[in-house]
Amino acid sequence: MNTMRLAKIDARMVDLVGGKAAGLGELVRMGERVPDGFCLTATASLDEAAERDLLAAYEHFGGGAVAVRSSATAEDLPDASFAGQQDTFLDVSGADELLKAVRRCRDSLHSERAVAYREANGIEHATVRMAVVVQRMVNPVVAGVMFTANPITGCRTEMVVDAAPGLGTAVVDGSVEADHYVLGETPPSAAGCLGPAQWEELQKVGQRLQDHFGCPQDIEWALDQDGTLWLLQSRPITTLFPLPPDNAGPHPRIYLEFGHVQGMLQPATPMGMSALKALVADMFAAFGVKVEIVDIGGRLYGDLTDLVRSPSMRKRLVKLMSVDFGPRAQAVIEHIMTDPRFAPQPGSRAPAHTAFTSTLRKAPSALAGILGALARPDAARARVYEEIDRLRNRTLAPAELSTAGERLSLVEANDPDPGYDRIVWPIIAGMLVAAVPARLLKGVASDAEIKTVLSGMPYNVTIEMDLALWRLAEHATAHRDLLLGTPPDELAATYLAGALPDIGLAAFLSAYGHRAAAEVDVGVPRWEEDPTPVFAMVANYLRVTDPEQAPDRRFERAVAAAEAKLEELSRRTRRRRPIRGRLAGFFLRRARALAGLREAGKFAGLYSLREKRRQLLLVGAELVDHGLVDRADDIMFLTIAEARAAVDQGVDHRDLIASRKAVHRRESRRRNVPVAILSDGTDVEVLIPPASSDARTLSGVGAAAGKATGPARVIRDPSGAHVEPGEILVTPTTDPGWTPLFLTAGGLVTETGAPMAHGPTVAREYGIPAVICVRDATERIRTGQIITVDGAAGTVTLDQ
Repeated sequence: MNTMRLAKIDARMVDLVGGKAAGLGELVRMGERVPDGFCLTATASLDEAAERDLLAAYEHFGGGAVAVRSSATAEDLPDASFAGQQDTFLDVSGADELLKAVRRCRDSLHSERAVAYREANGIEHATVRMAVVVQRMVNPVVAGVMFTANPITGCRTEMVVDAAPGLGTAVVDGSVEADHYVLGETPPSAAGCLGPAQWEELQKVGQRLQDHFGCPQDIEWALDQDGTLWLLQSRPITTLFPLPPDNAGPHPRIYLEFGHVQGMLQPATPMGMSALKALVADMFAAFGVKVEIVDIGGRLYGDLTDLVRSPSMRKRLVKLMSVDFGPRAQAVIEHIMTDPRFAPQPGSRAPAHTAFTSTLRKAPSALAGILGALARPDAARARVYEEIDRLRNRTLAPAELSTAGERLSLVEANDPDPGYDRIVWPIIAGMLVAAVPARLLKGVASDAEIKTVLSGMPYNVTIEMDLALWRLAEHATAHRDLLLGTPPDELAATYLAGALPDIGLAAFLSAYGHRAAAEVDVGVPRWEEDPTPVFAMVANYLRVTDPEQAPDRRFERAVAAAEAKLEELSRRTRRRRPIRGRLAGFFLRRARALAGLREAGKFAGLYSLREKRRQLLLVGAELVDHGLVDRADDIMFLTIAEARAAVDQGVDHRDLIASRKAVHRRESRRRNVPVAILSDGTDVEVLIPPASSDARTLSGVGAAAGKATGPARVIRDPSGAHVEPGEILVTPTTDPGWTPLFLTAGGLVTETGAPMAHGPTVAREYGIPAVICVRDATERIRTGQIITVDGAAGTVTLDQ
């Protein structure tokens, strides 16, 4: 079959006729007004027989002017729109011109832009074929596009229409200034080429199509001289962030993204998400605050609606955001508090009262733990290390564990360890004493001077890990050519096969193999399972040839600068304000003794996650044996309850797993994750007017003092990343799994984060300048571009 009439096509025929034709055929079957036409199928080869069929179909509906449009089998789909990537030709008349246009449409499958688009979306070239749609030409008076959800804000209760006189292609390609209409609760202005009757008709059509296809639609339309509305295309809007789950509470609701605090913007696996939701909910409950934790697009969001509407809690939220969640979250909450829909509601006091009661219950042990750490910091650190070792052994599964059901029970168990307080209170003590000096030294010392004292911080387990990896690289120089000349994934496979020369990696993985990027997701492989990122970082270290740029030397310089500045500030302050100077000196010294412990709590908690992952993989292997999953790690795409159903009832989840893997792959490619989202899909940050800046200056928040100029290295995934010494690392976010890259970087720029998050903390302690919360940094900065990072000013300057 070489050609098919549009009236014979439906949405199930994508593999035969491509996405565009399938969508048009479905519109015809719905009874919508679509220009008559046919499709040259994707299986037709343009031989003489196919050309005869094509021309016969053309003559069958009368010839004349037609539109010839590409319809690839990977086009106009929920995962990828391919908007503008393949060719369309309008006002094509006659057999020769038709054949020429069809060939050019077919050839556009292999155009540079189409190939690049497929590669960016992870679509295999060999799997895509091209069909061609031929339709009777509509000569519009007005044409344009309509989105049944606002593509800028994400709001699902607004439709957006762009319209202009003449052909709609002028609107699509941006060659005219279109009239812009937002169809929502408030009617748009009557100015422009459309009036209320046309808005109403478009809105009704848009709602019909969205209801039929089950998702927001991108619709091309045209109005002819008789005022008749023609539909030229309808496809899913592929850029919208998923909606929050339905909630019966009063709307709208506000959800804040929690993952960026842990340096994690990639989607969590379903198993990881189920564990994280319970963990974060328990963390808030410990402070007497109830926050519903939800999965939106595989990311961890908390419903803050009740807290925002609580007269007492809303006053504390902004401060909480600035300390724990960062300036972007703070700006979002400040904006939401100006929205009358989130006005305080009298009587909403329960969260504050519960939190206060919970705090009182914890006060005696907290006070004892904090004061004890301040009085004897060395002893407190020793206890922290003892507890970490004890937790490492305690989390190991019992030897008698043997069945899949028993293993799942161990994974489900969430018994709090009473000894964990011995880790928590010294950490909190360190965070408190690190915050006090800024107030004591106000008017005496600058913020940059205080940050200098708080850099090069000892006793940080993440820095110790990074320096241990540097020492490993130093000892591996005899194998330099092998380690630099072999791809990291090949080195990892050779190591796991036991065929790699001994470079000391086994000892490193024994201490740190339970770590990884995005390590709070139990579904993510640890370094001990896949050491590819470790080999990539070792290669980065081997490229350091300047002794002064050696990471251990850089850290030593940061330590020396911190100690010298501490003594200078103590003397300066004592001369001007003796009592305050002594207090400041005390707190700064205690900060250097305790603040480095900040990473210890998470480091200890990862042992439990590592063991749970081991047990889940063993359960997965048993499910493979029973033919219920294809791979052991497929279990990470189930929840605990679903895994239990597979084990106890033999439920086959393979179709569900395949579907979730596809969604996870799609979400992994997403570049922008909203800091906060409303229940109607609105990205709150889009509503905030952007800070003024010139074309060369990007504004963010200074997180580590200093200034550095160098070529940018934009990296979105640390696995296998290559960073030359002195390059400025530009990333969406960071967590401890990224920090070995800092040892060769000259500076750090991130799109998200908080000053006290892992990445900025480690950057300060290495003495490299860092600017965080630079919106769209990975899009606006290109690898190799010379940039200047100013950690004091919080700016990134781009070289022209």
